[in-house]
Amino acid sequence: MQLINNTLLDQVTEAAKESPRLRMNHNFHNAMEAPVQRLLNALEPGTKVPVHRHRHTAETYILLRGCIRVIWYDDAGTETGSALIDPKQGEYGIHIPEGQWHTLEVLESGSVILEVKEGPYVPLADEDVMRKD
Repeated sequence: MQLINNTLLDQVTEAAKESPRLRMNHNFHNAMEAPVQRLLNALEPGTKVPVHRHRHTAETYILLRGCIRVIWYDDAGTETGSALIDPKQGEYGIHIPEGQWHTLEVLESGSVILEVKEGPYVPLADEDVMRKD
């Protein structure tokens, strides 16, 4: 068992702040081949999450602390919507359907999401990362 508490969130957040990518995962699944991927994702302002999609799985974010904006796009790369996720405002998370182009912007230092999606882990293929010219 592992408690998800401020101590753990602080540890993952500190690792994110020290990472060149300004984000850090803390996996709860035992292997990348696990049928369910469950992880904390600590995110700092300035991290670059490319516009991407997961063609074969949906993805759910629950924001444990901080503030993020999730932005989604159509196949042509046009922004079609966004949602401010802020627990202080009663907006706790978002479910992103499979195949939906999306990214996020971190608006507050110390933001941590609990992320859940079907496994196994598959790195994004080139065709699943939107290239904006």
